[in-house]
Amino acid sequence: MTVPRFVAAKGQRKLSMLTAYDFTFASIFDAAGVDSLLVGDSLSMVIQGHETTLPVTLDEMIYHGRLVCRAAKHALVIVDMPFMSYQVSPQQAVENAGRIIKETGAQAVKLEGGVNQARTIKALADADIPVMAHVGMKPQSVRVLGGHGKVQRDYDQLRADAMAAQEAGAFSVLMELIPRDSAAKITQELTVPTIGIGAGPDCDGQVLVSYDMLGLSPDDFTPKFLKRFANLRAISDAAARDFAKEVAAGTYPGDAHSHV
Repeated sequence: MTVPRFVAAKGQRKLSMLTAYDFTFASIFDAAGVDSLLVGDSLSMVIQGHETTLPVTLDEMIYHGRLVCRAAKHALVIVDMPFMSYQVSPQQAVENAGRIIKETGAQAVKLEGGVNQARTIKALADADIPVMAHVGMKPQSVRVLGGHGKVQRDYDQLRADAMAAQEAGAFSVLMELIPRDSAAKITQELTVPTIGIGAGPDCDGQVLVSYDMLGLSPDDFTPKFLKRFANLRAISDAAARDFAKEVAAGTYPGDAHSHV
């Protein structure tokens, strides 16, 4: 998968995207045929245990991006630009995005914003750095929004952000937590693919945080858009309990697991 092929899929077939943060899961998702792997700044929460995406650093994103790229043979790898790695100036964004592309091997970066980041998106595009824009509920704006999980309903602003991103040179627009009708209208109007999360079925593709999709997130995390395709949390819990019991009882390792 390349950026041109990703763009050309619009109107031809739906695109799949999952977050990935390490070699093992990235290799599994890649072999399964997932179109794109997003090294999301969500790793701040699901990997590092923070309450928001804000603490993760550029160096940490590059490290995890390198692990994912090492595994990807098919999928388009996109790395999130973390909080304050692009907001200061377009020049800062180009320098940091350049580091991401150069040091990880990823094909593209993603940043949050539309109208307010149009100059930065254009600067990245002018530097031949493919960029995906992120509009709607923007996790890096959690302080302004007052929390995660709030559906963004200002259609005029959503459309303006998506159009500004496209016009500035973004090759795709990720739309998070917006009404499905708004997402459908914007998707029809844009010439670049839209990737939805909590934006309904009419986007050109869908993304989920892989740990949520696999059922590794806590049971009380139940956003309306989430479908758990497995329950690895329960499986992992049972396996760990069995391991601890067998070790305590002295039944593991037995003869079958011991060298002679």
